[in-house]
Amino acid sequence: MSENLASQRTYALVGHGGCGKTSVAEMLLFTTGAVARLGRIEDGTTALDYEPEEVKRRGSTQPGLATYLHNKNRHFLLDIPGDGSFNGDLPYLLRAVDGVVFVVDAVDGVKPLTKKLWGEVAKLGLPTIFFINKMDRDRADFDLALAGIREKLGVKTYIQNLPIGAREDFKGVVNVLEGKAYLFDDKGGVAEGPVPDDMADEVETLRETMVEEIAVADEQLMERYLEGEEISTEELLATVHKATLSGQLCPVCCGAALKGMGGTRLLAAIQNFLPGPLEGAEGQKTIALDGGATMPAAETGPVVAFVFKTLFDPFAGQLSMVRVLSGTLTPNLDLQNPATDTLERSGQLLLPLGKETVISKEPAGPGSLVALAKLKDTATGHTLSDPKKPVIVPAPVLPPPMISYALAPAEKGDEDKVFAAMSKLLDEDITLSITRDEETGDILLSGMGQTHLETAVEKARRRFKVSPVLKAPKIPYRESVKGKVEVQGRHKKQTGGRGQFGDCWIRMEGQPRGAGYAFVDAIVGGAIPRQYIPAVDKGVVESAHRGYVAGYPMVDFKVTLYDGTFHTVDSSEMAFKIAGSIAFKAACEKLKISLLEPIVLVSVSCPDEYMGDIIGDLSSRRGKVLGSDSTGGITEIQAHVPMAEMQEYAKTLSSMTGGQGAFTMAFDHYEECPPPVAEKVIAESKKKDE
Repeated sequence: MSENLASQRTYALVGHGGCGKTSVAEMLLFTTGAVARLGRIEDGTTALDYEPEEVKRRGSTQPGLATYLHNKNRHFLLDIPGDGSFNGDLPYLLRAVDGVVFVVDAVDGVKPLTKKLWGEVAKLGLPTIFFINKMDRDRADFDLALAGIREKLGVKTYIQNLPIGAREDFKGVVNVLEGKAYLFDDKGGVAEGPVPDDMADEVETLRETMVEEIAVADEQLMERYLEGEEISTEELLATVHKATLSGQLCPVCCGAALKGMGGTRLLAAIQNFLPGPLEGAEGQKTIALDGGATMPAAETGPVVAFVFKTLFDPFAGQLSMVRVLSGTLTPNLDLQNPATDTLERSGQLLLPLGKETVISKEPAGPGSLVALAKLKDTATGHTLSDPKKPVIVPAPVLPPPMISYALAPAEKGDEDKVFAAMSKLLDEDITLSITRDEETGDILLSGMGQTHLETAVEKARRRFKVSPVLKAPKIPYRESVKGKVEVQGRHKKQTGGRGQFGDCWIRMEGQPRGAGYAFVDAIVGGAIPRQYIPAVDKGVVESAHRGYVAGYPMVDFKVTLYDGTFHTVDSSEMAFKIAGSIAFKAACEKLKISLLEPIVLVSVSCPDEYMGDIIGDLSSRRGKVLGSDSTGGITEIQAHVPMAEMQEYAKTLSSMTGGQGAFTMAFDHYEECPPPVAEKVIAESKKKDE
C-alpha cells in the first residue's frame, strides 16, 4: 500500500438533527483552507448546505460531500443529514466510508435519534470518533454528554481531549495523553501551552485511567503495564488506533464548531485513529460481493466502485457519487454495470466540495469519493466494475416509507407533468416512491416523513416549474356485515329477441375479523348448471368491492349458494352474474353493516420526561397503549392507533418533544369504527357521491 493511500481518510459526520454536523464540516474545511471563510447555517453560507430548501429550513436535506488536504493527506468527508426525514438512505451512505465522526450536542446530550443512528453505525462496525460540539453554549455539559455516550450508547470511550472551561468560558482543550493544552480563539487559531494549574491533578488522574483502559485493549501492553513498565505515548496512540478499528475504544474530542474552536485537534484525531481505505480490524479490508463471496480491497487490480448517491447539478446534470472500493479509477475508463448489463464510460473524475466540483488531476484509488457525470443507465446502489471481471456489491436494505400523501396537480390537465417531474426526483432520492392506489385511484408519494415529502414537492416546483399539491390520502376503510340472512337474486329481462334470465338463492353471513371472503357452492340436483355458478360468485365479489354504505370494499363474510332456477335459452353467465350482484345488495339491506378502520402499530421513542405527554396524546387519538420500556433515559412506547388519527403525527411529536422524539408505524389490523366516526365517514362518502 502506498504511503499516500495509508494516510488517506474517508469518513462520515453522523449525529441527530441540530447537533451541528454541518458546522463541524465547515470548521474542518475552513481549518484546512478548503474554504476561505467560516460559513454559518443561520446565514445560509455553509459550503455543504447549498440547496434553497436547505437554506430555508436551516438544515441538511441531502448528504454534503467535500474533500480537502490535511498536512498533504487526502481526506474525503460525507456530511449526513441528522433529521430522520432525510437520512433514510443512511445504509447506502455508510457503505461509502471507512469511519465515522459522531457528533453529540453538549447541551442536549444523547437523544433518541442519537441512539437510533448509533445503532446503524455500530451494526456495520465502523470505527468511530465522538465529537462533543457546542461547548461554548449556555447549559453545555461535557460530563453529561460523555455519560450519555457511555451509558445510553454502551460505548467504551477514550478521552482524547478534556475541555478547558465551558459555556462562555470555554477556551481550549487538554490532550490527556500528551499532557498539553491547546487554546483556541474564535477565528480558528490555536496556541499550544501547558496544562492549566487548576486542571493538573484531574488530568494526571485521568491519564492514569486512560493508560489502563488502553492497555486492556492489547495483551502485551497489559503485561508491561502490570509489571510497572513505562509505555511511550507513541505506543499508546498506536494501540488506540488499533482499538478504534476493532471497536474496543471510541476516542472523544470536543469543541465549538460555530466558532471554529477544535478543528485542528479533531483533524489530528481523524488522522491518528480512523483507518485507511485498505485497513481492516483484522488486517486487509475485504469487500462483500453478491452471493456471499468476498474479495480483498487492493490498490491494483480490477476496479470495483459502488454508487452510493445520485445528485442533480444544474450545469452537469445527473452526478453519480461513487466510492472506489478496489482498484484505481481513471478518466474515460470503460466500466461494466451488471445490474443493467450496460457499458458505461467514466469520463472526467470530479472531486466535490458542496455544489462545486473540480476535475481531479489524479486517478482515484480505494477510498476515494468522486462524482461521475452523465452515466446513462446507472442508478444509486449499482456497482461499476472491470468489464473483464464484473462483480456486484449487494445494495443495503432500505427502511420502509413512513408516510404517504396523495399527489395531485394544482390545475387539472397537469397530471402527466407533475408525475414526470416527481419521477425525476426518485433518481436522486431512493427513499421516495410513487405508487398508484388501485382501490382509491390516488397517486401516492411516499417517504420518510411529512417534511420529507413537502421538501420534495418544493424542489419539484423550483426545478421543473410544476405545481404539485399534497393531500392526505384516503383512509382505506372496509365494510363488513353482522348476522345471517337468506335472500333471492333474480334477474329477468326480455328485449324482443333472446332474453336474460338468472335466479339464485344465497345465504350471506358475517365471519370473524380477518377471515376474509368465502364462497360455498351448495347447489344440488342441477338447480343451477355448473358453468353459471362461478358467475354468481363473480357478481358478489364485484359488488362487495364497491361496498354498500360508504363505497369501501366488503370483507369478512361468507356466501353460500344453495338454490336457484335457470332457463335453457335465456340463461347466461352475465345473467347469473347480475343475479349474484342483486342478491348481495338484497342481503346487505337486511344485515347490519359495520365500518372497519385500519389500525397501525406505532412505536415511539422519546426521553423519559415526555412519556406522560406522549401516552396522553396517543390516548386522545383513540390509541391503545400496549406497553412501554425505558433504557438509558429513553422510553419506547408501543400502541395501536387508528390510521386516520396519525395523519399529522410527525409534526405533533416534534413539537411535543422539541425534536427529540422519533416514531415508526406499520399497518396491523382492522377494527370496527365507533358509531360517531362511522357516521361521519358515511356522510362524507354520500356527500361526495352526490
